[in-house]
Amino acid sequence: MPDLPALPPFPVRDPLAGAPGPAAGHSGIGEPGHAPCAPDFECTLRVYWEDTDAGGVVFYANYLKFFERARTEWLRHLGVQQQALRDSTGAIFVVADTQISYHAPARLDDELRVTVALKARGSASMTMAQQAWRGSTLLAKGQIRIGCVDAGTFRPRRIPTAVTDTLQSAAFRT
Repeated sequence: MPDLPALPPFPVRDPLAGAPGPAAGHSGIGEPGHAPCAPDFECTLRVYWEDTDAGGVVFYANYLKFFERARTEWLRHLGVQQQALRDSTGAIFVVADTQISYHAPARLDDELRVTVALKARGSASMTMAQQAWRGSTLLAKGQIRIGCVDAGTFRPRRIPTAVTDTLQSAAFRT
């Protein structure tokens, strides 16, 4: 898949630490050949029993849940509350396409950093690059395309102006 043009970075915030700025312990150094994407946002998650399979590692599909949580926290950090968005505009976001690759396993009690980098925004969709890290080890990375749809009909619709304005202003913060 071709690389999409990058937008200027958003401030990085770890919601569990409660402070804006670079995430604690993020050195920017990945595994050899695996550079971290420049995140717009990252959050910290813990691996629970429910996330693991019989082999004691995170079940592969659960990385999509981790990515979803990070995207939701990113929107919340920007002031976009998804239930309020639905209530006021009838718009919801749905996953339209995913591509994910796995590099190393996560295990019970691991603390993960999950990143979100907005790569492209259209009138009715957004594409994000996401990564899951344990320390400096890349565990999984993916590209997720989110579509905006009407909550009642599930037909595509424009991303509400309030959201696009928020994304635009966040892209130009320093």
